[in-house]
Amino acid sequence: MFSVAIPNTQTYLVGGAVRDHLLGVKVKDKDYVVVGATPEQMVAAGYLPVGQDFPVFLHPETKEEYALARTERKTAKGYHGFEFNASPEVTLEEDLLRRDLTINAMAKNSKGELIDPHGGLADLKKGVLRHVSTAFAEDPVRVLRVARFMSRLAPFGFRVHPDTFKLMRQLVTGGEIAALVPERVWQEIKQSLNQAKPSEFFLTLRECGALEVLLPEIDCLFGIPQTKQWHPEVDTGVHAMLAIDQAKDLDNDVAFAVMVHDLGKGITPKEVLPSHRGHESAGVPLVKGLCRRLKVPSHYKKLAVMVCQWHLQAHTIMELRAKTIEKLFSRLDAYRNPKYLEKFVQACQADATGRWGEEFQQYPQAGFIRLLFKAARKIDKQPLFEQGYEGKALGEQIRQLRVAAIQSAIQHLQTT
Repeated sequence: MFSVAIPNTQTYLVGGAVRDHLLGVKVKDKDYVVVGATPEQMVAAGYLPVGQDFPVFLHPETKEEYALARTERKTAKGYHGFEFNASPEVTLEEDLLRRDLTINAMAKNSKGELIDPHGGLADLKKGVLRHVSTAFAEDPVRVLRVARFMSRLAPFGFRVHPDTFKLMRQLVTGGEIAALVPERVWQEIKQSLNQAKPSEFFLTLRECGALEVLLPEIDCLFGIPQTKQWHPEVDTGVHAMLAIDQAKDLDNDVAFAVMVHDLGKGITPKEVLPSHRGHESAGVPLVKGLCRRLKVPSHYKKLAVMVCQWHLQAHTIMELRAKTIEKLFSRLDAYRNPKYLEKFVQACQADATGRWGEEFQQYPQAGFIRLLFKAARKIDKQPLFEQGYEGKALGEQIRQLRVAAIQSAIQHLQTT
């Protein structure tokens, strides 16, 4: 839909919708630019204003975004340090010039004709992420966006142009990256975790130096050795990336939990390496600190802390006593919220299979845990109520029944 019922204006489809159509992937959202209109004219035509920093409107029927063509000028450090001009005199070419990458600086008119003043189509065919202009180095968010595009487009063979990498490093060394607001950093991390290859987000940030600034807890994992018997990849940072990629199709909070599950290994004393005994507990304050710094939602933090603290118990579940397993279920709040157990299991499976070697690609512990939990939940509490148990005494009796049910299930599984 291109029509904006205002005389002497032109409307163009821009950005991601044009890029994705040319790339041959499903177009999720369509954004439009309107040239020649004022905010007052847009409102009078029935469009709903939503932009705070610059004029953006929603179509009254489709709810698709229509933004007035604009230019921008850097006035201060950080993401919000810009002054915008959205007057009717701004041209489409001027609007496209302010965009980050050439593949995002293309447009189509109402006839479907491509407008490509910066070579976006050529870069798309070559698989290159290249900045439109040196103004790229004025906006630190663009470092994160390039990294996120790499997490999405790396499977298509994309790479970052060397000159663009220079500008990204410039934003890091100049302190612009450190000026980003936590909420924006978190949004980019969150969006990257379910892309086609999430690890590319972190690796791209690491290559330009931004990972050390934004996620030092992840950056310091690279180069930390692990026991080769359990981690053929040895390098903890490499393992973290493999695990993150294993979690890409899971719920976003599960993928985040996988991302931070081994932070404790980054502070293991050098003299005990490659052993990481106690890294689970050591990592919990780091997970909490990262969540606090980036203002991560509380339900993300809750699951992440659980996975960090208890993932080794999932891996060794077949060696644990029934009492220990029942305690694990309680610690995971599984009886009240079974979804936490399922998310926990999924995260632990991504961790376990995020390693080199065919022998690590199966995770029978997942089915084992689910069956034991099913047994623990099926206990009949009614006789306890009839016998008059209540309070702590009732809780202890329920716990004993659960332990017995788990033990019975273990014995059944071991003999079948």
